[in-house]
Amino acid sequence: MSERQSASGNIYDLGYRRYEGVRLGRRHAVVTLYLHSLRAAFGLGRPATAKIVPFGLAILALIPATIQLGIAAVASDIVELYSHSGYYSYVQWIIALFVAAVAPELVGRDQRSRTLTLYFSRSLLRVDYAIAKVAALTTALFVLTLLPQFVLFLGRAFAQDDLVGYARDNWRDLPPIIASGVLLCFFMASIAIAIASQTKRRAFATGGVLAYFAISLAMAGILLATLGGDTGGWALLLSGFHIAQGFTLWIFNIEPSSSETSSTYDLYQAGLSLWVYCVAALVYLAVCLGIIYRRYQGISA
Repeated sequence: MSERQSASGNIYDLGYRRYEGVRLGRRHAVVTLYLHSLRAAFGLGRPATAKIVPFGLAILALIPATIQLGIAAVASDIVELYSHSGYYSYVQWIIALFVAAVAPELVGRDQRSRTLTLYFSRSLLRVDYAIAKVAALTTALFVLTLLPQFVLFLGRAFAQDDLVGYARDNWRDLPPIIASGVLLCFFMASIAIAIASQTKRRAFATGGVLAYFAISLAMAGILLATLGGDTGGWALLLSGFHIAQGFTLWIFNIEPSSSETSSTYDLYQAGLSLWVYCVAALVYLAVCLGIIYRRYQGISA
């Protein structure tokens, strides 16, 4: 066969046209990814089995507040079964289980299905992707934190004879409720995404998130008991749960209890100023966001 014959070919008109419509741009891409991730956090748009864990944990987080609401309906003189400042201590493991289950779903599925190439081939930047995922998990956590707190507030209000008067006298409780809830959600979501984004295997990511909270909690307790309050107290800054308890008390301006049966007794033994836990939370946030940023800057799409 001659060189001219081997180089011959045919040209087909496939009818492709250049897109001339409106290009919504980077902001729309980030918002769309955020909304998609928020739906995925609760299994919306997926089979019923995907909704069991997130909705089940959300219901469990509401149980203490619901109990308070029921008590208020039958016994108006009992209103302090659960306090706003101590509520997160009752549901801290529920929150940890939620982020451990949801974070791998938000970031691991895209790595397993190799859809990151599609995301990063357009106007969406890698930092945008990370921001959308952290924001989605943070928003999803509002259901487990702020919603029960508002139910608890209503429960205490219904326990009073004058509902409007109680709301007028206690509205100042709402800013610390919101502030502590938002910081807790951002704190837990950042830790979970930072760990889960390191692997595409769901089991490893879930185990890693739970291992951090369990091991850091155990290590903090052991070091505090071994070294004593003066030195061992700083070990509580290793534990995400203790940091969350500390900055919550600081926001509510409440000192930890000296009762050995109290969930804040470790903070009392440590003797650290509560603002230290707030600073530690901000440092954790900065470190975790830095880890997430570096992960998606270096990951191969």
